Amino acid sequence: MLQERAHTKNCFSPIMQGSLERKPGVYTYVAQWPICTLAWSVRHDKNTRLAIGSYLEDYSNKVELVQFNHATSDFTTDSRLVFDHPYAATNLMFFPSEDTTNPDIIATSGDYLRLWQIHDDRIELKALLNSNKSSEFNSAITSFDWIECDTRRVATSSVDTTCVIWDIEKEVVDTQLVAHDKEVYDISWGGFNVFASVSGDGSVRVFDLRDKERSTIIYENPMRDSPLLRLEWNKADPRFMATVGMDSNKVVILDIRFPTTPLTELSKHKGSVNAIAWAPRSGRQLCSAGDDSRALIWEVVGTDFRSEANGDVEPTVWYGSTAEINQVRWSPMELDWIAIAFSKKLQVLKV
Repeated sequence: MLQERAHTKNCFSPIMQGSLERKPGVYTYVAQWPICTLAWSVRHDKNTRLAIGSYLEDYSNKVELVQFNHATSDFTTDSRLVFDHPYAATNLMFFPSEDTTNPDIIATSGDYLRLWQIHDDRIELKALLNSNKSSEFNSAITSFDWIECDTRRVATSSVDTTCVIWDIEKEVVDTQLVAHDKEVYDISWGGFNVFASVSGDGSVRVFDLRDKERSTIIYENPMRDSPLLRLEWNKADPRFMATVGMDSNKVVILDIRFPTTPLTELSKHKGSVNAIAWAPRSGRQLCSAGDDSRALIWEVVGTDFRSEANGDVEPTVWYGSTAEINQVRWSPMELDWIAIAFSKKLQVLKV
């Protein structure tokens, strides 16, 4: 594996006073293939681990585990901890609990939802979950979310307009809902029994599993016939969520207490936004990344955040990469670390 390390003072450019003292590091791992998905592990009994998924226009793709050593600022890999994945994985998530008595599992989505057991010297398929047992065909799963407060539940979104809630302990479907009029592109838990999804129909819909017959539309894309592709519910402050439309340079921030009207729109990207991630635990910051090769960090949640000049909010910090950024994930354990993926590179950024 190629390996590259860089200590860069100027890659993160502080835009607002208060960021001027930061001298963040930028550390790079170069994979053998283009990276489209990534995830952080939350286990305390392991070194800092990330998973990266390939984007190859072939049936056979890869998922690889990568370790980052903070003491030496180096990446290490083990060829035994790389596994084949049918099609490119549309999302990756480790078991979302810090409790080390839980099994060491990573979930992936694509043609199916799969659970993989991680051992010291190998990774093996634990379960393949298929919600369409009556047919040999299965609709593509566009994304999923694994809820931390009830770790037996995983919610998936699909191009067949449905969302499925899985009981992964029993490996059965708990609930299947026709969620939208068109393909469902992303899904995010907002708390126990509550999740939201976005779709090709341009809407954000909130569901409560205690009333499965109804959903609430809290936002519709003003661009007619324009899908919403990304959705991230703020886990630390569930009053807020963020969504992104197709080919849009804007991140729309929603306050669920005031549906239909966005809290604000973050519009300083110069190209389409591809990924968004809320800061864990505090939930005050959001990182967005896109085709303009930039990752922007925004102070979103605050008493004076709503700007009179909507869309004129400035990011507090920005990072420039050398290619379009496909993915961003904020570390759930070390809150001053963010991971991004572009081209064949995984970068971890100390912010």
